[in-house]
Amino acid sequence: MNVLVFGAGVIGVSSAWYLAQAGHKVTVMDRQPGAGMETSFANGGQISVSHAEPWSNPHAPLRALCWMGREDAPLLFRLRWDAALFEWSLRFLSECTAQRTRANIRDIVTLASYSRNQLKALREETGIQYDHLERGILHVYTDRKELETAVEASKVLREYGCDRRTINAYECVAIEPALETAQPLLVGGQYTAEDESGDAHRFTKQLAELCRLQGVTFRYGTTIDQIEAADGHVTGALVTSSTGRDVVKADAYVVALGSYTPLLLRPLGIRIPVYPAKGYSATVALDDSSIAPSVSMTDDAYKLVFSRLGQRLRIAGTAEFNGYNTELNSSRCNALMQRTRQLFPELRPAGKPEFWCGLRPSTPSNVPLIGRSALSNLYLNTGHGTLGWTMACGAGKALADIVGGRSPEIELRRI
Repeated sequence: MNVLVFGAGVIGVSSAWYLAQAGHKVTVMDRQPGAGMETSFANGGQISVSHAEPWSNPHAPLRALCWMGREDAPLLFRLRWDAALFEWSLRFLSECTAQRTRANIRDIVTLASYSRNQLKALREETGIQYDHLERGILHVYTDRKELETAVEASKVLREYGCDRRTINAYECVAIEPALETAQPLLVGGQYTAEDESGDAHRFTKQLAELCRLQGVTFRYGTTIDQIEAADGHVTGALVTSSTGRDVVKADAYVVALGSYTPLLLRPLGIRIPVYPAKGYSATVALDDSSIAPSVSMTDDAYKLVFSRLGQRLRIAGTAEFNGYNTELNSSRCNALMQRTRQLFPELRPAGKPEFWCGLRPSTPSNVPLIGRSALSNLYLNTGHGTLGWTMACGAGKALADIVGGRSPEIELRRI
């Protein structure tokens, strides 16, 4: 089949790779001048099955209330009238029960584990390089109640195959010696040895090149204005590029536009529970004398992650619900660096941090939407939230199976 993929982020490019591997003729379109230039550009860098507990959990409503009004809050809802956010928030609250949390953890762990295995197979097959490290992910805690909550969550994770084991502060330092100075702050941690880290932007660019060598066509600088449909299926898409406007046609269409997917689908009468959650990151070039982590870390209390990418440290996290606003907020940027200095006081940057923000496409449950839409030849691959990099290969492979009329190797939740 001829397949059009809308979006050249890590999800869209991964979809294109597996579609091409299945024998389809694939074209990828994106408004940016290259692959991975938006949400995939400077994310946290983790392949983190261990980060499967969704934001919507029994503890979330009280925490969100406590953080209300704080500019540096890990989870920040901007108070304004936004019908889409109001509807999303109601669904978010409905997902905060213990029963729903358990079901969501099961689905997230299943897809994330499958995806991690697919990534390893892809790496072995192609030799793709993206500053990856296979040293696990260490969750650290400076608050005993946070640790106790995490211990309970990890019991559910282990039931579904994610071995996130609890360790003491001394073991945290043994795994990551850069924490030695901050050891008095630590009350304990959790460690998942199977998790990984790597540069999602570099991966996306490298995979796009591998796709091109396999015959995939990329049309950058192309905006998808409108999807045209009739009689229950897509008949074409109106796009704009430097050469003007034209209608492109294919046998199947895959929408992998992240947070912008709902805007493209809404005129078709298709409403999906995806809302942008703005995440921040800082990339710090390291001096040779820096005492910086080489094991990827998660600071659950502050919703931050730390990943070593060659001679750089990526600090990323938090979530700000403020529509499609992509402006940097200095308070939230400063909060990233303040917490970094607390944990790594001997970090010696080789220059000023490079700050960035991106819109993560989030569902209320944190479970993504992968599969056929209400239109027979229109498929979705979106809503991966903070785990887009983690789930990319698994989501791409499962999507390619569905487009090809095959059952995915794992069970996916129906759209």
